Amino acid sequence: MLLRLLGLAGLLNACTPAPPDRGTPPQATGGKALQVVTTFLPITLFTRAVAGSCAEVTALVPPGSGPHDFQASPASLLSLRRARVLVKNGLGVESFLESLVRSAENPQLRVIDSSRGVATLAGDDHADGHAHGSVNPHIWLDPLRAEQQVNTIRDGLVLADPGCAATYRRNAADTTASLRALHAEIDGQLRPYRGRSFVAFHDVAPYFAQRYGLRATFLVDVPEQNPSPQDLQRVSQEVQRSQLRALLSEPQQGKRSFNALAEDLGVRISVFDPMESGDARAAADFGTYLSVMRRNTANLLQAIRR
Repeated sequence: MLLRLLGLAGLLNACTPAPPDRGTPPQATGGKALQVVTTFLPITLFTRAVAGSCAEVTALVPPGSGPHDFQASPASLLSLRRARVLVKNGLGVESFLESLVRSAENPQLRVIDSSRGVATLAGDDHADGHAHGSVNPHIWLDPLRAEQQVNTIRDGLVLADPGCAATYRRNAADTTASLRALHAEIDGQLRPYRGRSFVAFHDVAPYFAQRYGLRATFLVDVPEQNPSPQDLQRVSQEVQRSQLRALLSEPQQGKRSFNALAEDLGVRISVFDPMESGDARAAADFGTYLSVMRRNTANLLQAIRR
């Protein structure tokens, strides 16, 4: 079986929240909405939920793209030049951002790093040289860490736009209440499976796994990497040891390459969506975060139940 797995390396290469408190739109009082730029999908969802109509929120990473494949454009540079606030996840996931902000030459730009104060986990580093970096950035996939991100965004917007402070605080309170309820729901579903392992396509789930007492492993560290023979062997051994019923792929990756590995191991393919990208409709509604996390949990349960 291992020989066949090694041969696969070549093939693998080829509770809905309440609506935001809208407050009094700045336009109605003769003011101008705070111009806010966000980076990618979860940060856009959190910021729009807090901002309501007090700010105009523009996503830097366009629909259908994620932080791993983002290419700067004149439009993204112009957005940063016009913005008063930039909200990012931080922890290195937006590797494109430093040079882009520098090029924008906007001395008035206030940067909100939503990871500030969040307890982090080290990035994994395998013997074959795959490494996600010193810190794993996927904090938004833990609802309670996401709550911290929302509160940091709230505080940053209040400092940038104190005239809308009450609205930002009310909206953040509604959003964090939804996140706490989501956590309680997921915790209740996964509690019987504490200690179980699962395999995701790339290294997206350690915060989720830690929160719910699970063990997450992965095929490749970042989506752009091709799996090595060591990766294939490691996943094969994990599937056999933990008696997994499914591998967790990602919507953005499709299933073609992962399917070959799953077929060889005799397991199904399911989906764990890291929300690193999404369409414009998904980015408009904070309910996207709640529904995707519920769907991720349901798919995970199918993978680990014996």
